[in-house]
Amino acid sequence: MILARRLARRLGYELIPRRKLRELDAQLALTLERQEVDAVVDVGANRGQYAARLRAAGWQGPILSIEPMPELRAELARAAAADPRWEVAPAMALGAEAGEAVLEVSAEADMSSTLAQSPLLRRISPSSAVVRRIAVPQRRLDELMASRPWRRLFVKIDVQGAEPAVLAGMTGLWDRVAGVQLEMALVPLYEGERLWLDLVADLAQAGFAPYLLFPGYFAKALGRQVQLDAVFYRRGDEDRPVDAAHVRTGA
Repeated sequence: MILARRLARRLGYELIPRRKLRELDAQLALTLERQEVDAVVDVGANRGQYAARLRAAGWQGPILSIEPMPELRAELARAAAADPRWEVAPAMALGAEAGEAVLEVSAEADMSSTLAQSPLLRRISPSSAVVRRIAVPQRRLDELMASRPWRRLFVKIDVQGAEPAVLAGMTGLWDRVAGVQLEMALVPLYEGERLWLDLVADLAQAGFAPYLLFPGYFAKALGRQVQLDAVFYRRGDEDRPVDAAHVRTGA
């Protein structure tokens, strides 16, 4: 195991034991149940890894997966075929406006984005180089979900820097959103990408508080983590700011 971890680190990755992954997935599934989530919307579903892990962790509710790359969407559909509560949307991107988007397809499919790669990403991860560009349909998430019956949605967004555009396309959906999971950058990996503090502030202003943090991409070339996932739910009583004077005096 030590040798495998060393090899992964040389390649720019960090291995996480399956047991630990299961624990994190179980925590997420527990929050979905506690928050009485009706359905999970998996934006940037890739091959369906996220949905499959939710199922393995015990989440049995509906899942809608959305993936723009046609070949990945085909694999996703095959993964979901035997699960009647796992639906796969037609191949599309999500954004602030309906129309068409240009997807920069990376040699590593999970690094593809509608944003151009930053010089930093090209330097620390040459294996993620863009190999082609394709035009894909784009829709707003609030329009896509308008006819759906679900009232308490959990929206997971992993779109490599384009998360704010997806959030901007949710204007008419927020009253139905119980929670959000975002992949967030600690350093800019894509051109024009907004960093984690900005996104946390935006969600705080919208009434959401962080409930879970998951480790993401560790860049060996920098010796630091450069992406993480955060789960947010609407603020409850437990999220009210603590009065420091009250704590000191016990009043």
